[in-house]
Amino acid sequence: MNPETHLSLHRLRSTELRERAAEFRTARAAGPTGTRRPVRSSPRALRTRLGWILVELGLHILPGRESLTCRPPRTV
Repeated sequence: MNPETHLSLHRLRSTELRERAAEFRTARAAGPTGTRRPVRSSPRALRTRLGWILVELGLHILPGRESLTCRPPRTV
């Protein structure tokens, strides 16, 4: 396939996808009765919140605090 033809098809498809994404966002923002729903948080905020949840979960899973202190290695 000619590279120019391939590039033209790619541009056409990307334009169609952007239009569909914009339609989806506006349809999703309007509720079934036309009322607006709150806008979702950004992916970065979601990643941050998920990260802190995982940190908190890890802290709950860890054994007691005494196991976190430094002890000399056992030589037995």
